[in-house]
Amino acid sequence: MMYFFRIVFPVLLIITGMPAGAQIVNVESRRIQTDTTGWAGSFGGSINLSKNVDKVFSAGAFAHLQYKNSKNLYLFLGDYSFLKGAQKKYTDNAFFHLRYNRKISNLLRWEVFTQLQTNKISKIDNRFLTGMGPRFKLSGSGMLQIYLGVLAMYEYERALTEPPVSRHSVRNSSYLSFTLKPTATLEIISTTFYQPRLDQWGDFRILNQESANLFITQKLSATINWNYLYDQFPVEGIPRSNYTFSTGFKYAF
Repeated sequence: MMYFFRIVFPVLLIITGMPAGAQIVNVESRRIQTDTTGWAGSFGGSINLSKNVDKVFSAGAFAHLQYKNSKNLYLFLGDYSFLKGAQKKYTDNAFFHLRYNRKISNLLRWEVFTQLQTNKISKIDNRFLTGMGPRFKLSGSGMLQIYLGVLAMYEYERALTEPPVSRHSVRNSSYLSFTLKPTATLEIISTTFYQPRLDQWGDFRILNQESANLFITQKLSATINWNYLYDQFPVEGIPRSNYTFSTGFKYAF
């Protein structure tokens, strides 16, 4: 723990000093489950159809890099998407996520994360997140894994409105995640996030994501994702609820 507070956490704070923006991102579906130490990663692409303010078509690519040893896990995610909706094109929907996970015991982990992202469709010019908290392993059997996270995070957001609006807040960021592997070729991940403001609990977001990975080979899989987001106080002009359905392929190495 002293190593974590003296070295890892200050490094993350330096990195998170950059401007940012984001939607809720389901990190659970991006973790690579492995019993071995060392480097792992994946990359892939997708074609998406979503309904928000307008019907939106998008295509994108992502990269994922992960390092794990007996006590520590380092996770980096990058994503860039092309979106088209309402006869307009958007080419700057991107996010970067960095997370550190320290194993304290078989039950308890400690997490620190930061995230940078932009999303013009949701009128988010910049949003910056940084936070930390405990992660509990409630079940770790071969077929079913259950995790509960109870984190606190600081959030800065700048909206694409006229005039631009910026706001700061501190939120709880709790999640419950199930990973089910009924067969050797099928993996199902279900994750629900709850993010209320700590000073105003009526201002909250809920995200549910259902993901299925069908392994074609040991490293190549077809993916299906369903996302539902409810935001009690979204940016002006954006509906409180929206959904996204996506399908594509993923290659892990």
